[in-house]
Amino acid sequence: MEAPKREDPQRQGLRERLETILVRTEKATSWHDEAGHLRGLLNHEGYVPVRTRLAGEDLDFLAGARTELIRFSELGLRLLDLHQPRDAGGITSDTAHPILRCRSCMWRWPCPTFRAMSDSFGPDRDSAL
Repeated sequence: MEAPKREDPQRQGLRERLETILVRTEKATSWHDEAGHLRGLLNHEGYVPVRTRLAGEDLDFLAGARTELIRFSELGLRLLDLHQPRDAGGITSDTAHPILRCRSCMWRWPCPTFRAMSDSFGPDRDSAL
């Protein structure tokens, strides 16, 4: 009988942290629609006097949002640094378009990691927000 593989503690901790950020973000109210309206309420000092009802989940999200998004952006940039194309060195009849592989995981380019990031954060995602 084969023993079950143990999860790497660092990987498990990172997964839990990212899942916590995701849950906190999903519970918080989106300010996307309100931002345009609030921008018109800027006073002469450059601030908006806000009166609103915030749930506990909203306050939890807002308290850590800046730090968490900075960390998340840094993670994305590090993943992009790791997962980038390189010439696979194979023989091809199309010399203008050589076969590419990911420099980190060696999958054919674009690798699954890059595709997942592109699907989640690509430029066409902005229009859906």
